[in-house]
Amino acid sequence: MPPRQSGTLTEAELRIMNVLWVKGSGTVQQVLDSITEKPAIAYNSVLTTIRVLERKGYLKHLKDGRAHVYSPVVGQQEATRSEIRHLVSRFFKNSEEQLVLNLLEDQGLEAEEIGRLRQMLTQKDVTQKDTTQKSAIRSDAK
Repeated sequence: MPPRQSGTLTEAELRIMNVLWVKGSGTVQQVLDSITEKPAIAYNSVLTTIRVLERKGYLKHLKDGRAHVYSPVVGQQEATRSEIRHLVSRFFKNSEEQLVLNLLEDQGLEAEEIGRLRQMLTQKDVTQKDTTQKSAIRSDAK
């Protein structure tokens, strides 16, 4: 029985996805040529990793002559959110609050960063209240 594939990205997969998110699309050779981080990766490793990413649903390909041109199916923001959900589920029992508290306890934040967080939380609160009010109005209208 083959090992179960992870829904999250490995380091090698992330390196390739980062290239394709920036470039938009590319062949295996173009991806390989764009990877500047060390250690270098062999062509066959890039090809294998790209095929895994395609099986996972992160990439698709189009044939261009003999070459396959790969492009992302999953955007960077969507992949980031998926990874964070996985992290929250695995380490924080599905509690985003515990994740944030852990980050706040672990790292000293500058006053400017705390100000930005407060601003984001206030904006989120206003948006949620507005959405709740619109839902209540629609329910009353029925």
